Amino acid sequence: MAEERLFASDAFQLVHTEEKIHDKKLETKPTTFFKDALKRFAKNKSSVIAAIILAILILLAIIVPVASPYNITNVSTSEKFLAPKLFESGTGFWDGTRKMKHVVFDTVNKVPAVSEKYTVDALASSLVKIKVDPEPTLIDSANQYGKNGLVMLATDAAIPGKDVYLNSKSVTFTAAGNERIHVVLDPEEDVQGSKLGEYKVFLRGSDGTEIMIRDFSSDYSEIDFDISAALKEAGKTSFNAQVVFEVKSTADVFRYILIKSIETSGTGSNAEKIASINFTDATAMVILGDKNADGYWACSGRKGIHNSEIYYCDYTIDTYQLVYGNADKVTYSATELKRWIDAGWCSYDEKVGPESFVRLTDECPIDEVVSQSVNSRTKKLNSITGSGYNFRKLGYKTMPKFLFGTDASGFDLFKRAFAGLRTSLILGTCTAAFCFLFGLVWGAISGYFGGNVDLLMERFCDILGGIPWIVMMTLFILHLGNNFFTFFLALCMTGWMGTAHRTRTQFYRFKGREYVLASRTLGSSDIRLIFKHILPNSMGTIITSSVLMIPSTIYSEATLAYLNLGLQGVHSFGVMMSNNQQYLGIYPNLVIFPAVVMALMMVSFNLFGNGLRDAFNPSLKGSE
Repeated sequence: MAEERLFASDAFQLVHTEEKIHDKKLETKPTTFFKDALKRFAKNKSSVIAAIILAILILLAIIVPVASPYNITNVSTSEKFLAPKLFESGTGFWDGTRKMKHVVFDTVNKVPAVSEKYTVDALASSLVKIKVDPEPTLIDSANQYGKNGLVMLATDAAIPGKDVYLNSKSVTFTAAGNERIHVVLDPEEDVQGSKLGEYKVFLRGSDGTEIMIRDFSSDYSEIDFDISAALKEAGKTSFNAQVVFEVKSTADVFRYILIKSIETSGTGSNAEKIASINFTDATAMVILGDKNADGYWACSGRKGIHNSEIYYCDYTIDTYQLVYGNADKVTYSATELKRWIDAGWCSYDEKVGPESFVRLTDECPIDEVVSQSVNSRTKKLNSITGSGYNFRKLGYKTMPKFLFGTDASGFDLFKRAFAGLRTSLILGTCTAAFCFLFGLVWGAISGYFGGNVDLLMERFCDILGGIPWIVMMTLFILHLGNNFFTFFLALCMTGWMGTAHRTRTQFYRFKGREYVLASRTLGSSDIRLIFKHILPNSMGTIITSSVLMIPSTIYSEATLAYLNLGLQGVHSFGVMMSNNQQYLGIYPNLVIFPAVVMALMMVSFNLFGNGLRDAFNPSLKGSE
């Protein structure tokens, strides 16, 4: 009875009594493989950002070399090593200033002792900040910016009888002139591994006659020598001679004396000439270039300086103001002036003179004429002396700003970096495109057909790949030159093999799958099987590796540049980096900025390649 009730009509109830059940319309729109790949790529945020960075770098590589007005062809030594500048001077960051530490300070002109090509006024006007050491540093070398110190007179060798003397130019001494010589010595011991020695002082005449003033002594205090008394004692009224200091030599060690200053005095008519042998600044005396100059003393042994006082400073300087700032009293030839007048930049009447100068346009390098020089015979204008801004003289309408600074040739590093990047990207793209297409075809044939075809093709790759790449590249360069085509050809010789091996591996992986066998059973041709069924499933891995061939090519070119085998005749990223690496410790911006560009490019290519790999993976089609 229970079974009868189970199958009775009243035992069943309809769930949907009012709603009809039917197939629902698909809410999603139909898509293609590439649309789906693009959708998946867009969801990979890191790959999208990398693609944007790559796009920006490529656009800069195209636009900057064309749009930038700055020089990357003609060497301009006056503009070399300018600091990077984005903001105005004084902001403290990226403002065209350079901070220098422990630089010799010119105590006379109150400026850092830098290159002599800059005037004192130019240096002073370009200083943003300067801090001078409160106390001098003592050094044992003669520097033109040092002062005071002690003259060190030492024996030439530790051999008995080898005399050392300090010899001034000859002057005439008189017995009636009350002439004296005051010497300030220093008793400091153990200087530069030598020892204090005994010394004597005498006058040596031009005929070799000697008049003793003091015999060998170890008295290193301040001493007054009475020259007039020595002459009277020798029975001479006058004597043309040189003052000689002689240090006694010993066999055990070098001997020396230290002299701080020498001053002579007298009341006779010859007092002024006698005073010419004086020196009060030991450093200034030692560095005198003219040995016949007043105050110069010669030495037949070893003469040096000890405890010369020199000041150091730390300073910040505006490199742009230094190079492009106001230039006073610069001389220009009459030919230059005529060229400006013909160009309509200014007007000038040489008969009237400097007051006739009128500046007509901003291109004129000078603001005013200070003076003019006229040939005395022809009465024609030789030159003018004017003042103005240096940037006009260098051909700029306004003071330039170099975003990355300038290099050792005065080239704009920003423009040169992207001009080099453009060349490197073209080389990398052309090489990658050829290697990708050729390697794809080679690997597809090898992997699909297999057997003897695969064996022969793989052995050819082994032979070609066994040749060292650097040897092959060097041979190409030696025979064909360092040009673009040579690099392209040499890089393509073996660059395709990586793509070919990956393609071959993917074909071995997919050619035995069920969907391929089913398609073959239905009569698909080999070309359809390769390009319709196997290759699309392999593209993810192949594309990723092929994208990375572009930065790899750029790095290869940079490597060759470090071996002096870089591209010649064109701007190259590798050659630029190779030339600038020697300045890394002094001007790091020359390497850091291009290195950042290269690092951004490499990271972006990696992330971009990973995004393409996931996007072109057919197994992920339709996945979120």
